[in-house]
Amino acid sequence: MAHDTIVILDYGSQYSQLIARRVREANVCSHLVSWRTPEDEVMALRPQGFILSGGPNSVYDAHAPALPDYVLTSGLPVLGICYGMQLLAHRLGGRVASSQKREYGPATLQIDVLDNPLFEDWGLKIEDLRLNHQSSIINSQQVWMSHGDKVEALPPGFRVLAHTGNSPLAAAADTARHYYAVQFHPEVAHTPQGGRLLRNFAQRVCACALDWTPVNFITEQVEAIRAQVGNGRVALGLSGGVDSAVAGALIHRAIGDQLTCIFVDHGLLRQGEALQVVATFEREQGMNLVAVNAIEEYLDALAGVTDPEMKRRIIGEKFVRIFEREANKLGQIDFLAQGTIYPDVIESAGKDKKDAHVIKTHHNVGGLPEDMDFELVEPLKLLFKDEVRRVGTALGLPDSIVWRQPFPGPGLAIRCLGDIIWERLERLRQADAIFTGELRQADMLKQGTQQAFAVLLPVKSVGVMGDGRTYQEVIALRAVTTEDFMTADWARLPYDLLAHVSRRIVNEVDGVNRVVLDITSKPPGTIEWE
Repeated sequence: MAHDTIVILDYGSQYSQLIARRVREANVCSHLVSWRTPEDEVMALRPQGFILSGGPNSVYDAHAPALPDYVLTSGLPVLGICYGMQLLAHRLGGRVASSQKREYGPATLQIDVLDNPLFEDWGLKIEDLRLNHQSSIINSQQVWMSHGDKVEALPPGFRVLAHTGNSPLAAAADTARHYYAVQFHPEVAHTPQGGRLLRNFAQRVCACALDWTPVNFITEQVEAIRAQVGNGRVALGLSGGVDSAVAGALIHRAIGDQLTCIFVDHGLLRQGEALQVVATFEREQGMNLVAVNAIEEYLDALAGVTDPEMKRRIIGEKFVRIFEREANKLGQIDFLAQGTIYPDVIESAGKDKKDAHVIKTHHNVGGLPEDMDFELVEPLKLLFKDEVRRVGTALGLPDSIVWRQPFPGPGLAIRCLGDIIWERLERLRQADAIFTGELRQADMLKQGTQQAFAVLLPVKSVGVMGDGRTYQEVIALRAVTTEDFMTADWARLPYDLLAHVSRRIVNEVDGVNRVVLDITSKPPGTIEWE
């Protein structure tokens, strides 16, 4: 299916694919490509406009990522964000320099020019009861800044649209050529009106059709899966989480019994999870399911390994090798299907993101061995978690699957910090079950948090139990609120609830005598500890 499309040129920002997600929230198709992508490949996407992402470089560096000529010669609208703004200004004759006062965090944006499509409907309408219900518009809004350089002089033809206390040129435009630029990040949740700005660019500036919907996505992916797979057979790595579940339902709709789901119990799952996965997908969903007990195999491979990146690589390779082995038992299997989604690709800084800084390697992206025998089928790799859930609902999956809290592919291996041994895994499983169980009882697993779990730390602390000294391990509790999993804030859980959870863990979990709470946001932290 053909769509009017916004093409986002990726300059290595960790937020690049979040821009794509925000554009799609406006029901506008978007594609993220490297700025290095050849012109013919980019223009084949039928762009209606371009967005230039942020990035870690400075435009005046010797080998800084460049603005391709075709962007300017195309005559299409352009929106530059952060590094993208600096790049556009630098290329068109402006001046960019290192900022004496760097901005990292919230800032107040004051709109100076109201008659422009980018900031249309940006101001908040306030009813003033003292003035006979007359309304006034507040044109100052919070935005999120993250930059060390800034534009000091605009190119010819540009005028200032908005400023902050530290950035007099926080937004600018050359409306005659449909060039727009903002120093802040409209794509993150910390810019509350940022989605409106991106929607204005896509709809009002670029005149894109509003045809990007879950139903259309399903239709397109079913066609794409059938075209890729043909008469081949597919094995899906089914973890039981929402990503692999939705991927399985989508692939099953496309090719039916050509799909076999393989569930590997690696011993790194949460309490009772293995039995739940088998019951849900084999009995309730009617999918071909092979369950493999590989607990001893994984524990042997992880013995003595404490480095988180090494854990991921071991788990990723073992994951594929077990699939190869099981595939041989099933007969010819041609494809390996995975529930890979956008954040996995972003944080692993995949092979097509040479300018990005690697945050951590995901076992199903950077952890896969290069010599594996399968071709990958990854129908969800363009979606963020909330989009996956919407697609799952459109596919008819039950809420118990669609709204299940995220669980990392490496499982408890990256929540059990330090040595991976069965005793420590059981300790962590029990503490995690207590924490999430109490949150569920308080109706806070879906409403109050988007992800919550326990972490077992590789440290011990002194305690007192029954008038005796103890020297035992520490559990950290982690709960976050987030819209997109690219940024997150720690959940403000009730003190009484936290106190109750702490008492239960210390009293019921052998080998734990202290509980702490992680109150780090993302950034600077990540949601998982490893």
